Amino acid sequence: MLEIHNLSKEYPTPAGPLRVLSEVNLALKPGDAVSIVGPSGSGKSTLLYLLGALEPPTSGEVLLDGLNPCELDEENLARFRNEQIGFVFQDHHLLPQCTVLENVLIPTLVVRDADADVQRRAMGLIDQVGLGSRLHHRPHELSGGEKQRVALARALVRQPQLILCDEPTGNLDHESTEAVAALLLELHRRQQTILIMVTHNLELARRFARKYRLSNGFLEPVP
Repeated sequence: MLEIHNLSKEYPTPAGPLRVLSEVNLALKPGDAVSIVGPSGSGKSTLLYLLGALEPPTSGEVLLDGLNPCELDEENLARFRNEQIGFVFQDHHLLPQCTVLENVLIPTLVVRDADADVQRRAMGLIDQVGLGSRLHHRPHELSGGEKQRVALARALVRQPQLILCDEPTGNLDHESTEAVAALLLELHRRQQTILIMVTHNLELARRFARKYRLSNGFLEPVP
């Protein structure tokens, strides 16, 4: 369960505090999928950073299964992010020197007690995203859509509860956007994650059962 209570974020500026998010409230359970749209500068990426425990809020709290990550020390916070949250960004952020399999396995390398079958799970995910024959290819040998599929597999390899996507199809053509979006929603359905995606793509946003708009710092449902 993801609970967001009165979440606000301000940044200091010479003219005084700049409020980016104001009293955001949301509750999501496993299997829920949410899209968030809004103009540039509306705070969409900031909201994801707060939900992913990459930044602390100015006020309010984020709870994942009742745990507030802001209360964790640095070591346990890093572990929490690694185990509980999967990130997919507009840029795939693949390591160019690593193969597809090695890139998907990266989140597992920092965990001493990783599952013994983690490589089998990684290979299974790569197969699910349609790249089973490309295990040992490197990023420069892949198309943009294929790279983003690798990023999806990497985000899911630790079986996190929460998947956060920041414009995951922003760099792709229409055909690749359709393929990656369909794959993202299918993998979410299979694993029953909590999925939150921010996007400028209104057509893509409409694929989600729950839709929101972020404007002037406020999050409002879209019919």
